[in-house]
Amino acid sequence: MFSAETHNLLTWVEIALAIVTFVAVTFVTAPYGRHDKGGWGPRIPARVGWIVMESPALLAFGAFYFAGPHRLEIAPLVMAGMWALHYTQRVILFPMRMRPDGKKMPLAIVGSAIAFNVLNASVNAPQLSAFGGYDSTWLRDPRFLLGALLFLAGFTINVRADNVLFALRKPGETGYRVPYGALHDLVANPNYLGEVIEWIGWAILTWSLAGASFALYTAANLVPRALSNRKWMRERLPDYPRERRAIIPYVL
Repeated sequence: MFSAETHNLLTWVEIALAIVTFVAVTFVTAPYGRHDKGGWGPRIPARVGWIVMESPALLAFGAFYFAGPHRLEIAPLVMAGMWALHYTQRVILFPMRMRPDGKKMPLAIVGSAIAFNVLNASVNAPQLSAFGGYDSTWLRDPRFLLGALLFLAGFTINVRADNVLFALRKPGETGYRVPYGALHDLVANPNYLGEVIEWIGWAILTWSLAGASFALYTAANLVPRALSNRKWMRERLPDYPRERRAIIPYVL
């Protein structure tokens, strides 16, 4: 396990990366999903790319977590379990439901996601098992309870929104349709909204700069992409409701 000083430095690196990412994705939409396009180098099947790029969020997190001296204490284990809940859904269950439609993603996107997930794991896992100092009473602290409530609410929003999207097309159908239900009536990207809420909850339940750095990065990455997604759908779907916001109901 590295030192507290190194951990603090890595946390600030993630915060700086959030700022850089926000500026970058505001002007250049990452070329995957509906924004896929050529010119970004070699590509691999989207399902494979997704699993490969997200796996370090489980594997690296586990390696860093179990290197910490408090790894077997109840409060760190509960929080690590919440992390595992999200990333089991993201790494295993979500890609298994992706349609085998031949879509690909650039290796450059896969590589950058791997690098971020390793960095993020090196920031958040040691926070739990080494540097946070969470004893069993933390599980009764109002900050943990509020954060856990937000985390689980965001997780539920994220999964329900994805369920609507997976059910939009019947087997063999292609193209895009306007989704309804599970907050899709209010915003273009309720799945992104759910993730932002989750990691704000994580920042609160860990009450840490490490957790806040991930919440900041999540918002910096997903808010501009949500705006790009709504713009894309407005341009290509004539029946897309104009009143829908991008990610925050009635606001943005």
